[in-house]
Amino acid sequence: MRVAYNEQMNALSKILGEMAGLAGSAMERATQSLLQADLSLAESVITEYDQIAALSHQAEERAFALLALQAPVAGDLRSVVSGIQIVADVDRMGALALHVAKIARRRHPNHALPEEVNGYFAEMGRIAVALGAAAQEVLISRDPERALRLREEDEAMDDLHRHLFTVLMDRNWSHGVAAAVDVTLLGRFYERFADHAVEVGRRVVFLVTGTLPSDEDHEIDLAHGR
Repeated sequence: MRVAYNEQMNALSKILGEMAGLAGSAMERATQSLLQADLSLAESVITEYDQIAALSHQAEERAFALLALQAPVAGDLRSVVSGIQIVADVDRMGALALHVAKIARRRHPNHALPEEVNGYFAEMGRIAVALGAAAQEVLISRDPERALRLREEDEAMDDLHRHLFTVLMDRNWSHGVAAAVDVTLLGRFYERFADHAVEVGRRVVFLVTGTLPSDEDHEIDLAHGR
């Protein structure tokens, strides 16, 4: 029974790592499609989201099967429950990349972004991809110290997101309401992608140590707006 449990948990961890890798790749291509008005890249992100969704379903099935068939307790139960929660976060990361690609597709052949904010989104995309790769890394390594550092790396994303609003509120903004709405939504998508990556890190810390980092330390609020 123990061998079977370990094998199933390893398979679940592998799926979660693969999902995180796909989500990071999707955000990288979604960002390129946004900055370059590249329809083919946007379409590839939209089409390939089905792969993330399928893996998410597969991971949930494995996790619930472990609960039903293995009846885990203590640390084993913590691992399974954490796995279920991580599935939701990583799936959401993929969905947020999908939202970025859909805006790029909707505005094609025009650019969705005014040129003056391209630099913001190029950097936000870089940070998001790096956080996606870090989430994949900690899912594989289960290193709690590395997992905790994701929050520090997310601070740059939060700064960029705040600065975007100063651009939007500037009286010299001349790109109209539709562009302002797109920029607001896109900024939120990148910020949420990063937040979910950080939450993966928090769950890994809980999985390994049994202690969930406090909201005072990490200031993550996933209850408002997915």
